[in-house]
Amino acid sequence: MIILKDILYKVTLEKVQGNTAVAIRDINFDSRKVGLDDVFVAIRGIVSDGHGYIKKAIDQGALAVICEEIPSEIINGITYVQVKDSQEALAIMADNYYDNPSADLKLIGVTGTNGKTTIATLLFNLFTAAGYESGLLSTVKIMVGKTQSKATHTTPDSLTINRYLREMVDAGVVFCFMEVSSHGIHQKRTEGLLFAGGIFTNLSHDHLDYHKDFKEYRDVKKRFFDDLPKTAFALVNADDKNGMVMLQNTAAKKVTYALKSMADHKAQILENQLQGLLLKLDGQELWVKLIGNFNAYNVLAIYATAELLGLETIETLQLLSTLESVDGRFQYLISDNNITAIVDYAHTPDALKNVLETINTIRTGNEQLITVVGCGGDRDTSKRPKMGKIAAMLSTKAIFTSDNPRTEKPETIIEQIEVGVEPIDYKKTLSITDRKQAIKTACQMAGENDIILIAGKGHETYQEVLGERSSFDDFKIVKELLTALNK
Repeated sequence: MIILKDILYKVTLEKVQGNTAVAIRDINFDSRKVGLDDVFVAIRGIVSDGHGYIKKAIDQGALAVICEEIPSEIINGITYVQVKDSQEALAIMADNYYDNPSADLKLIGVTGTNGKTTIATLLFNLFTAAGYESGLLSTVKIMVGKTQSKATHTTPDSLTINRYLREMVDAGVVFCFMEVSSHGIHQKRTEGLLFAGGIFTNLSHDHLDYHKDFKEYRDVKKRFFDDLPKTAFALVNADDKNGMVMLQNTAAKKVTYALKSMADHKAQILENQLQGLLLKLDGQELWVKLIGNFNAYNVLAIYATAELLGLETIETLQLLSTLESVDGRFQYLISDNNITAIVDYAHTPDALKNVLETINTIRTGNEQLITVVGCGGDRDTSKRPKMGKIAAMLSTKAIFTSDNPRTEKPETIIEQIEVGVEPIDYKKTLSITDRKQAIKTACQMAGENDIILIAGKGHETYQEVLGERSSFDDFKIVKELLTALNK
């Protein structure tokens, strides 16, 4: 099996039983998708262990099995390959199966807690506008040139990544911009990929339901930069104390950007308005349609990346001035009676704080700021009181509600959010379990010139309650409610 190429020195190959000189049709790690002449990769997941489905995969036609433990029952005619790490083996096999597509384009990975989607998407938009065939692998969507597909994960599984990269190469894509999550790095989904560059945005409290502590979360992100080749660049935010940590062991070209610290690329905010930002970018003034300090960092990272990838500075500045915000990222509308509604994906304490501070910066001081916010179920519980504290402290009124409760009781999540509220802010809070009712209440409370922030779900067009998904779009709902109230 040519797809096993590189397994020997990249992953510990422990044992082979059977003939590896066999032609396989496809690779699968989901036993339900296995067909005739496929190879099945048994992966130990969080919920289930693929080793328990080896017999089922063989019954469905698999002729080869990649596993970390060869089963006691051996079936004649089946090839068994035992490896130390099935996840890593799958990634390398996927890369081989699709003929190493990442080597045939410039793949740029964006990692960090906040800003990944905005930076990756706007880089895609910028390079597309510059006339390059481009690709995008993001939380919101996947783009192969002008062809769009729905995204299911921030960083897809390694088979999906390589399949899309192969489609991109075949379609003539030159640059691909990809969000790289800590889950994706930890689960080896990006192993075997050849990155031309990596971007680090920032690091704050997130995913501690998955990673055992913040240090592990940080070190997983760092691993991405440790693995970059010397032909790549590593671009990091020097204003984040973890930025220089990312550069410690990388062989890539080290480049920094910052608003406050000494850096290779610098920006200064000259004006911050609801209509956009006036920036001084490496000494040149630029007006962009994006809003807030966090977007100043995003714009600077995009600018620096474009410079590193060879775009002309003047062209980059011109294109930056035309870019619009990404769906669900500080996406706003102004109603007929001048109420501003903002929908943002802010689902971490740091992101929520950034958005609220940005709004407070551009307020004249007399408007109400009404925040509607919740926290996702079956996720890191430790950030819930922090979200409550920040929302109450930085808002005129905070309404705590459901996000995606998943299998948890919404009331329990809201109670944990309420715990963080300081006594001085109790009177500023309200709890409404039903998210649509919470948004409606915010709209009813708002008057002329007031601002409503609906945080947590952003671009998502669904709500998941007790494992069932139903349609729910914050932006669409607030638009309908404000229109109805104005009649």
